Amino acid sequence: MKGFRIGLWLIVAVALGVLALFATQLSKPKDDLVRSQMIGKPVPQFKLDAIVPDRPGLSSADLADGKPKLLNIFASWCVPCAAEAPQLAALEAQGVNIVGVAIRDKPADASQFLQLYGNPYSRIGADNLSAVQLAIGSSGVPESFVVDGKGIIRYQHIGDIQDRDVPVLLQKLREAGQ
Repeated sequence: MKGFRIGLWLIVAVALGVLALFATQLSKPKDDLVRSQMIGKPVPQFKLDAIVPDRPGLSSADLADGKPKLLNIFASWCVPCAAEAPQLAALEAQGVNIVGVAIRDKPADASQFLQLYGNPYSRIGADNLSAVQLAIGSSGVPESFVVDGKGIIRYQHIGDIQDRDVPVLLQKLREAGQ
């Protein structure tokens, strides 16, 4: 009988320990920010062919020409990419040089997307295998990176750009230009 009581108390102690562990973890604030390992590092070397005939392709050398840029990862099949089109147009209207990387897209689909939603890009490269996307640490589409004039990634914005994000991106671009 004494062994049974000790075993019962041991089970109760383990259960209380597990509950305490769960309570501790649940009381911590949620941190859903994905921190890029590429912030402060140069854009990896790449050269992408143009996806549409009226814009040149994109290379890492284009991002190191002395002027900051907004590098936008997008795709014609991406619904949030269409949703961010007005904000990209607003950034372009304020003088932001936006370059694009089209992920796993077909030229005809990309052309139709740009006709429907506008084309704020000065250059657009076709990343058919998502190699560049993965090399710069992008986790999905849409995603944008502020790249300084030396080709160093200074800021990462995950998800579609919304109205509230435009001032932040403008500030990060100003900082990248200094």
